[in-house]
Amino acid sequence: MSADTTRSEQDGSSASLEEQVRNYWNDRIHDLEMTTAAPGSPEFYQELDAYRFEKLDYLPRLVNFNGYAGQRVLEIGCGVGTDLARFAAGGARVSGVDLSETAIDLARQNLGHLRLTGDLRVANGTALPWADASFDLVYCHGVLQYAADPKRIVREAHRVLAPRGEAIFMVYNSRSWLAWMSRYLGVSLEHGDAPGLRLYTRRELDDLLSVFADRRIVPERFPVRSRLHKGVKGVVYNAVFVPAFRVLPKALVRPLGWHLMAFCRMAARA
Repeated sequence: MSADTTRSEQDGSSASLEEQVRNYWNDRIHDLEMTTAAPGSPEFYQELDAYRFEKLDYLPRLVNFNGYAGQRVLEIGCGVGTDLARFAAGGARVSGVDLSETAIDLARQNLGHLRLTGDLRVANGTALPWADASFDLVYCHGVLQYAADPKRIVREAHRVLAPRGEAIFMVYNSRSWLAWMSRYLGVSLEHGDAPGLRLYTRRELDDLLSVFADRRIVPERFPVRSRLHKGVKGVVYNAVFVPAFRVLPKALVRPLGWHLMAFCRMAARA
């Protein structure tokens, strides 16, 4: 599915799609099936954090969550605050927005359990409630591919970013190992039923982010053992597919990462 082929073309206007997206994420918590703890409990957040960073083992390697002490960090689409809490624990002055009231309520509880503070608001990433140049980092991981209007979110991220600031985005790669398994083997994608879901090529993502003068795109998220897959499917995936994938030449598999991480700045580096 290309960036130009979306369910908005089938389901009506951008406004109606936005409402569908809001309702979808109000009704669902990402990775909820990975914990049996009560939503909002300390154990709930601990288990979601452990699963997320087991699955996304690359993330702390590419994003220095402890490297923004004293800086202003905004997360667009913060969910229950898993990543935002890591920035806050590292000393950043954090803010977060999400379309979902459910997510923001849970994110506030998450920071509260950790005795951290942050400015969390129910808001649309297409109309951020902050002035120009308000943040040193804008972080938007796994949001644009579900958004009704990703271009406006990117423009808003650019608007609120300070001149020397950095923006980090992640979208799903349409030319990845997982996209191909979904397309040809019927492997289901997490939240594959989400309204407006789209996958991007590297060129499409680069075009989307063209408002930023400096852009670096890194394919990541390669197969790792997962608790998500159960039964025979889980055994085949974890015991056969993951080890087999890891022996392939790195130069061959490098472009096939499921996640396209983009690191952007307002001006090109000297």
